[in-house]
Amino acid sequence: MGGSARTGWEISLGDEAYPRSLLELERPPEELRGLGDPGALSGPCLAVVGARRATPYGLAVAEMAARVAARHGITVVSGGAMGCDRAAGLAAVAAGGRSVIVSGCGADVVYPTSSQDVFEATLSSGGAVLSLERWGAGPRRWAFPKRNSVIAALSQVLVVTEAGLRSGTMSTAEAAAELGRAVYAIPGSIFSPASSGTNRLAAEGARIIPDERSLEIALSLDFDAVPMAGPTPDRSGGPVATALLASPSRPDELAARLGEDVLTLLRTLTDLEARGIVERLPDGRYSPTRAYLMGQNGVSQRFGRAEGSQACRRS
Repeated sequence: MGGSARTGWEISLGDEAYPRSLLELERPPEELRGLGDPGALSGPCLAVVGARRATPYGLAVAEMAARVAARHGITVVSGGAMGCDRAAGLAAVAAGGRSVIVSGCGADVVYPTSSQDVFEATLSSGGAVLSLERWGAGPRRWAFPKRNSVIAALSQVLVVTEAGLRSGTMSTAEAAAELGRAVYAIPGSIFSPASSGTNRLAAEGARIIPDERSLEIALSLDFDAVPMAGPTPDRSGGPVATALLASPSRPDELAARLGEDVLTLLRTLTDLEARGIVERLPDGRYSPTRAYLMGQNGVSQRFGRAEGSQACRRS
């Protein structure tokens, strides 16, 4: 693969460079193989985990959590998968932080191939790709539970962004709880299957993170780090955007909820989609875009100009 960041290394149990946090596992891995800077494994680290088939909400939450961690100087750990993992790794690097990917394949194998960009960004920014598997090993189902335990062990805090009840994310959360790690749950709609696992964690005692400022405060306490000030997201919007924030919906469902004509509502959705406020999901539902959820100024300003022309307005 060329370049110093692509030079492979191996660390054995008992070596001075072996991460101390992994010694807390019932069976610490005998061998670690990786690329990049092995010093990134020594922390402070925070894991951001979530659904592979994430909604725009889940992706925006993963990006927010990674960005806040980077502002605290905390390394973001993930599995490098598509969805929330990829979003978190790229956001950490974009915010000037660094990322660690714990792969279920060989450290020199990019899996899935759609995550090539986050693997490259991780290595180019001083992070590391870590694996318990031999060089060149492809994906095997039994390798991923081990990978999830290592993600939990490396990290002082695990942030669950979006997860169904039965998922690898939930198994990682269970491993973190067994190791005594702090588990943060960022709740989602009670009507969204993609957030059912996250909401269950919150109900069972995980620390609830209701907004970005709360995450800043939690990290400052758990990592003894002073948060750096950041911009406050602007998500001002009309009733359509507000309704979709509560739950992604199909046009007929949304029209009934708002008491509007379906055709009028469809025109509003088309206009908002053109402005980057909402997007149509593969199943036909509409959801706020990641840009709108993150409160990016350009989207908010365009929305402000468009809002007055929409038929779907309420006082």
